[in-house]
Amino acid sequence: MFKFYSRCLAGLGCLAISCLRCVLTPDYAEGNSLFTGIVEELGSIASRDGSALVVNGRTVLEDVELGSSIAVNGCCLTVVEWDTAGGWFRVDVSQETYDRTQLGDLRGGDPVNLERPVRLADRLGGHLVQGHVDAVGEIVQSVPDLVVKIPTELRRYIVQKGSVTVDGISLTVVDPQQETFGVAVIPHTSEVTTLGRKGPGDRVNLEVDVMAKYAEQLLSGYVGQAAATTSQPLTGSTGTSL
Repeated sequence: MFKFYSRCLAGLGCLAISCLRCVLTPDYAEGNSLFTGIVEELGSIASRDGSALVVNGRTVLEDVELGSSIAVNGCCLTVVEWDTAGGWFRVDVSQETYDRTQLGDLRGGDPVNLERPVRLADRLGGHLVQGHVDAVGEIVQSVPDLVVKIPTELRRYIVQKGSVTVDGISLTVVDPQQETFGVAVIPHTSEVTTLGRKGPGDRVNLEVDVMAKYAEQLLSGYVGQAAATTSQPLTGSTGTSL
């Protein structure tokens, strides 16, 4: 069993180093952007015409380039057109993304949380966020004691004091339940994000901590090996069971 746990710890150590390498590699954002869940700006939807979604924002456009990534309500999207002076940018959203996220609910004037990818010199103020929405949850109770209903398949990734992303906001779980989780939202977060404008029944994008998913996959093989090892009877030098 000691060997089993040693291999698990070694694997988790390599996982942590790999994730840090992703953040510290300057060209990482070219293919796989990472965010922190710290909203930079509260923007709004200017218009939606099929796949074309136009978003109002200014802070996130300060260093924008063609193909830059911006998280909109926690969903990583690619900028294809923008006007810095006018304060807007356009992204193309596939039907798959509309179907699997809360973006399909948005209408002109709706507020949205905006964040640019983390850079080499940035502080990691929240936690590692991919901008890949896992599921859509539903608000059961509004801020400050926010309660969100979560799909059953994601429940195992929600732990007390663990991290979860709600509409692109990095939050700390304080009350994990069977079908819901609760977080304490401070007044500042309510004011500068969409959470202060949402109530029971509103849908939100959810992304669980990617470290938990990697750890689950990494350890799944070891757990099977450990179970097989412990199920074998101990034998003496003559081969008889002890």
